[in-house]
Amino acid sequence: MDLKLVRNDAPADIGAVMLSLGQAAREASHLLALAPAEAKNKALLVAAQEIRAKAADILAANARDIAEAHAKATNDSFLERLALDAKRIEGMAKGLEEIAALPDPVGRLLQRIERPNGLVIDRVATPLGVIGVIFESRPSVSADAGALCLKSGNAAILRGGSESFHSVALIHACLQAGLKAAGLPEAAITLVPVKDRAAVGEMLTGLGGNIDVIVPRGGQSLVARVEEEARVPVFAHLEGLVHIYVDRDADLTKTLVILRNSKLRRTSVCGAAETLLVDRACAATHLAPLVTMLLDAGCAVRGDATTLAADPRVTPATEDDWSREYLDAIISARVVDGLDAALAHITHYGSHHTDCIITENAAAAERFLKEVDSAIVIHNASTQFADGGEFGFGGEIGIATGRMHARGPVGLDQLTTFKYRVHGNGQIRA
Repeated sequence: MDLKLVRNDAPADIGAVMLSLGQAAREASHLLALAPAEAKNKALLVAAQEIRAKAADILAANARDIAEAHAKATNDSFLERLALDAKRIEGMAKGLEEIAALPDPVGRLLQRIERPNGLVIDRVATPLGVIGVIFESRPSVSADAGALCLKSGNAAILRGGSESFHSVALIHACLQAGLKAAGLPEAAITLVPVKDRAAVGEMLTGLGGNIDVIVPRGGQSLVARVEEEARVPVFAHLEGLVHIYVDRDADLTKTLVILRNSKLRRTSVCGAAETLLVDRACAATHLAPLVTMLLDAGCAVRGDATTLAADPRVTPATEDDWSREYLDAIISARVVDGLDAALAHITHYGSHHTDCIITENAAAAERFLKEVDSAIVIHNASTQFADGGEFGFGGEIGIATGRMHARGPVGLDQLTTFKYRVHGNGQIRA
């Protein structure tokens, strides 16, 4: 079946197309698991060069995607995630180079056990196999996900949203050029060749046992569907309900800088702050300056009664606001009675993604970091550091908020599992 012929339209039998992709990816995964680091790194470096060389073409394709999204009256926050520019394209290329420079995770020794009977048992990192990545608006996910899967010895099946279809197709072509140059199978990084949403349903079934893990990157509806329907394990987070708690011992100047960056650097990322909690003990000195700074910067503030009194531009918060991931220039704000109340609020409303405390009190910071049950907890720094690239992972395939296998930014190490290699010298069990 010539997959290129069905790229823009749904084929008569999408199930057959998807099964064929899964089978090819499985075959490629066996080769990738044994591929030398040099070959994988060459593929990534060539792909980075291709992305730079094709930057103008990628921007033109992205302009086409944005024009189509505009025609559908897509909201501004979605368009911000969809848009590419020269800086973001260079960021993709650098990301591939950074991943190439990282140590190869495959085959690393995780643990050695020497038993009294002379057996030596090694726990060794191995690839997961075939990873299905379902994403929506961000074209750069194709580069990050493809590169991380490749370096960790996994085959990837990428299914981008219809809104980013043309951008992702060109980025994928650059990844394919890298695979060809390195002599690696093209099915190592496969792009689903159809826009039809039925392809997502096929991936969620596991493609005949050929997908080992699904990673959804997108809005609440996509992630909820994946978690509900997937028949294979999922690395996912449903929402990024990110909190910043301003403790009574917070330095106001530092807090203003951290809060502005956490909320407004990029409002559409999952690490953007969505709720501000201010200790009542410092509200008289801290609340009004923080709220005014946000409002003056163009961020709407929805607050409780005390926050409403801080600035007439604040609008009343509803109960739903404490559970809203705005992904926009909007923040909810309330005054709480100290650290205990802040912890209670986060426990009740949080999504276990990223939460931050701003304080100069080491004991309060230590307690917050210990007691908040989130994948990422931060003291005195922007929540927008919730990113695999900022963790030194070279990139991320997503941020997982579950508790099994992977949690937080999913990078190379999290895309491996392990096996035990047992070395003996004739031992038998009595």
